[in-house]
Amino acid sequence: MHSAAWNFTWTLLLASLALLLAMWAGWLDWRARRIPNWLTVPALGAGLAANTLAWGWPGTKAALEGAALGLALLLPFVLLRGLGAGDWKLMGALGAWLGPSRLIVVLLGTVFISGAMATVQMIRHGRVKETLCHVGVLLVILTTFGVRGQRENLTLDNPGLMKLPFGVAAAASTMLFFGALSAVRILHS
Repeated sequence: MHSAAWNFTWTLLLASLALLLAMWAGWLDWRARRIPNWLTVPALGAGLAANTLAWGWPGTKAALEGAALGLALLLPFVLLRGLGAGDWKLMGALGAWLGPSRLIVVLLGTVFISGAMATVQMIRHGRVKETLCHVGVLLVILTTFGVRGQRENLTLDNPGLMKLPFGVAAAASTMLFFGALSAVRILHS
């Protein structure tokens, strides 16, 4: 059993490093629309190692579960080319730092922030009607298990699609998560 000081120190350190990772990836994604492997792959290993060092086997288990959850939930979107591999690996790395329960909250926040960013970009570029038509076609495909002749017209591999910096949304969500968590702890102390 660890002391309260040990728990507080490691919790603060892990949270700070997860936030630093998210902010660094967000900045890189904003500038280059790319999150490089040299950041995400070592970050996953470092998250696993830090949680193991701090909490032993339970920390290892939480880090592995968080990484696997982030990677598994987003894999279909990567395979459909709706999400970049760097974004996918970032969420896996954040999962290694945060564990599964915190990752779910950050991931949901990231999805909502990405949706807001997409809505703003869609309006800004005057593509509301086109986007709503594509959503309609997607709904028809999903509800009828595919419509012949429609799959070829709508693809996520289209170079004309708007690109969003998912890493920016992940950074914003991580900051909001830790900000809210800090506020709750302050209010309850």
